[in-house]
Amino acid sequence: MDILSFYLVYLVPFSVIAGYMLGGAYTFLTPVVVFLIVPLLDIVIGKDTGNIPEDRTREMEEVFGYRLATWFCAPVQMGLVFWGAYVVTYEELTFLECCGFVFSMGTSSGVLGINVAHELAHRVNTKLEPGLSRLMLWSVLYMHWGLEHVVGHHRMVATPEDPATARFGESFYRFLPRTVFGGFNSAWSFEAERLGRAGKPAWSPENRIAVALLFQTSLLILIALVFGGLALIYWILQAAIAITLLEIVNYIEHYGLLRKQTGENRYEPVKPRHSWNSSNWLTNRFLFNLQRHSDHHYKPGRRYQVLRHHDESPQLPTGYAGMILLAAVPRLWRSVMDPKVEAGRGRSD
Repeated sequence: MDILSFYLVYLVPFSVIAGYMLGGAYTFLTPVVVFLIVPLLDIVIGKDTGNIPEDRTREMEEVFGYRLATWFCAPVQMGLVFWGAYVVTYEELTFLECCGFVFSMGTSSGVLGINVAHELAHRVNTKLEPGLSRLMLWSVLYMHWGLEHVVGHHRMVATPEDPATARFGESFYRFLPRTVFGGFNSAWSFEAERLGRAGKPAWSPENRIAVALLFQTSLLILIALVFGGLALIYWILQAAIAITLLEIVNYIEHYGLLRKQTGENRYEPVKPRHSWNSSNWLTNRFLFNLQRHSDHHYKPGRRYQVLRHHDESPQLPTGYAGMILLAAVPRLWRSVMDPKVEAGRGRSD
């Protein structure tokens, strides 16, 4: 039964289609579900802090139904965004409906696309799952992020060197350009150094970031040729919304948390206290336990269904959906989160 609860994520793309069919203001159905209904239900349903016994971890990781829940997201994501290109090109939408449809599509691409791509990008011992991850990141024009996240972010998290770790007192609006451009520069630098060690130039067919840029540019050209300029604008906007949702979640996950420096460019090992945690049952079902982020960074090889709750981790006051709304208002965010950061620092000193 627990397996089926993770299939709730498919309500997100369903809400995009339902909103389109209903028309008018209903085209905003998806953001209403994600940012209003889900946070309210988080309060009603509450938390799930239970953990799978350690001796059952390997058994649970091998259950095929959990993997299928993430694998099937790839064809759904790709079919949905291409269908969206068709809709904005050939269907008659009012300006309001167009705005609602693009906003809903971008929200779905963030929840169903990038979030699942994140889970699959970590399955480095397989070929299928990282491939599906790259496919979904291709649909939102953010293919470099999968590499940077696994190689860069997980190594430098909770340090000043990590562009995806929000600094204490930093608003999301200052964080966003820093993490977007910093993440790309980090990924490019990693590839340039890797190729340099092999005696090869940075601009090479073996540079995975250069190849990603080529694939993404080809996708945009394809959309423009097949569907036209309006679809091209739609595609870029839905990708921008999805990327913004990803980065605001990054902002939430590590805000103000730092590992102690033990030497030049050396830091203490990553512990559960270096990521904000949330065990709200419903949002974790929609996000494949992403909110159990403390354990994800502590044990990045764990599959989502066996991620653990840690009582010693800093705990968010609510789930990600509610925290996104809070982060959008910097003064409100700081009034809630800054005291929690300072209290946590006091306990760890």
